[in-house]
Amino acid sequence: MTARGLIVSAPRSSSGKTTVTLGLLGALRRKGIAVRAAKSGPDYIDPAFHAAATAQKGVNLDSWAMPPAAIEALIGEAAQASDVLVIEGAMGLFDGVPGVPGRSGAASDLAARFALPVLLILDVSGQSQSAAAVAAGFASFDPKVRVGGVVLNKLGSDRHRTLIADALKPLGIPVLGAIPRDDKMVLPERHLGLVQAGEHVNLDARLASFAEMAARHLDLDAIMAMAAPLPDLSSSTAPTLKTPGQRIALASDATFSFVYAHVLDDWRRSGAEIVPFSPLRDEAPPDHCDVCWLPGGYPELHAGALAAAQRFKDGLKEFSRTRPVHGECGGYMVLGEGLEDASGTRHAMAGLLSHATSFAKRRLHLGYRQARLLADHPLGAAGDVVRGHEFHHASIIDKGSDEPFVEVTDAQGKPVVETGSRRELVSGTFFHAIARES
Repeated sequence: MTARGLIVSAPRSSSGKTTVTLGLLGALRRKGIAVRAAKSGPDYIDPAFHAAATAQKGVNLDSWAMPPAAIEALIGEAAQASDVLVIEGAMGLFDGVPGVPGRSGAASDLAARFALPVLLILDVSGQSQSAAAVAAGFASFDPKVRVGGVVLNKLGSDRHRTLIADALKPLGIPVLGAIPRDDKMVLPERHLGLVQAGEHVNLDARLASFAEMAARHLDLDAIMAMAAPLPDLSSSTAPTLKTPGQRIALASDATFSFVYAHVLDDWRRSGAEIVPFSPLRDEAPPDHCDVCWLPGGYPELHAGALAAAQRFKDGLKEFSRTRPVHGECGGYMVLGEGLEDASGTRHAMAGLLSHATSFAKRRLHLGYRQARLLADHPLGAAGDVVRGHEFHHASIIDKGSDEPFVEVTDAQGKPVVETGSRRELVSGTFFHAIARES
């Protein structure tokens, strides 16, 4: 069977995309269909739920941050191991950044490039026939993007469904699902999005309830028939980031969990060994490694435990005397002198860089980032450009005295004040690296 694909998207965030996607993944899997999932855009949390629902790793496909060849390679890999690839969009279907056509970061870029139909999720609470007008607008907005059908979410009654379905008939847009309003069909959230998959003690039960919902309320056969054949990309290869070392000590626990699957896969394919360790369990980076990587996550929720993890901090300091240490976002916060939690209490961090951060003084920092390395680094040579994303609520309350790590601009090329820090073999920045610039 040739692998097929489709995109689950919506007019806006909070329309029910993730719930419907997880239900669809689970319901298809129960039918014996090998299903893979991907997330359009920069997101660490949803792919972990996708992985739990499919028993296969979730990946990201980002048309702004990733060169087209890298996206082709990731889709090609997914197609080899599945009957269908379900791509969940971020925000609204056409929401991206201005710039090069096809590289806006919007899910619509993927729909147009790979001729993938869109299953449009409509939150119809508070409207009836007007939902058809919304669907019509999305269906006609870009002739390269095909809306293959809609799912009516948060329906109030059978009459509510009939009113909308009747309004959609003249448009030729089929209703492929109708989900009644149910406040239980949600996942809990916190300041960076959904509570992480690994933190749910009842995740299997939640996923099972979503799958049962999808089996009852979605036309699974019609959705599968809507999915389009994926192009043969099995020979595509394109590494995204330079491998930072031969043995990489990777902080990995509830604090440090934001790592892209494609990055780890690239490192392993290059021959690197990834050695996880847990700062929360007061573990030091393994001494036989040649680089230490502290990814992002939620240090503000575990600041007290990290401050008390003396073995971790001492081991990290000793490691940094002879080998590179790099921190992204939450990892960068931990490398600094101190971190204020939400209550304003300051906790001593590793002190390998001189800045200090605060979660008490919250301000949203969000957007794509393009960074030029100012010195040779495990990520690349001086002058190399890396694309990534910044998403956090922390503020720098003391810039410290270290050298800037990168020169950063946003997606429109405008300078970004936050440039990260570097001191000898230690570096860090708030942006998450996704791929080298093509």
